[in-house]
Amino acid sequence: MSDDTTGDSSSDESGEARRQWERDRTTFQRVYDVMTGVTEHASASEIAERAACSPDGARNALTQLVEMGIADRRGSRPTEYRRNESYFEWKRVETLADDHTAATLRERLDDLLAEDADLQESFGVPDPDAASVASVEGGDHAAVHDRLESLSRWRTVRHDIELLQRAVSRAEARGRDGTDLRGSA
Repeated sequence: MSDDTTGDSSSDESGEARRQWERDRTTFQRVYDVMTGVTEHASASEIAERAACSPDGARNALTQLVEMGIADRRGSRPTEYRRNESYFEWKRVETLADDHTAATLRERLDDLLAEDADLQESFGVPDPDAASVASVEGGDHAAVHDRLESLSRWRTVRHDIELLQRAVSRAEARGRDGTDLRGSA
């Protein structure tokens, strides 16, 4: 055991934050919090450990989350769970449509479409999956890294374009086109 008396304040702070999270959140809330980050299937026991609850408590919460469409379930013995990506994309679209007008969303969409066009021109292909890293392999490490980073950014741009297109439609359907509809009717 170390006699280090300086301590690690970040470790102390994160430990206190975790204890407060465990105190202030219900089992269901903690399992939900954990599930928002579970992108690979995990057993109820693994989720229970991360959510600081019993496996039975996690299973009960996970059953509810699956019924709500927030989590996906596969297999049995053990049944495994992960976040439902479709739910989180839907939630992101709804939040964007609630928080912004269609005009504001269209402006951001136009910026991303211009960035997408620049990336298409830069790579000389219509989409990121058609791009090749081989053209810079054998070059210096920095060039390969930059190209891979650009491809990653391009995939993010494409994903964001899709979300924004859906959010614009939702905002328009709600009458959030940039005009104030409260004065009418």
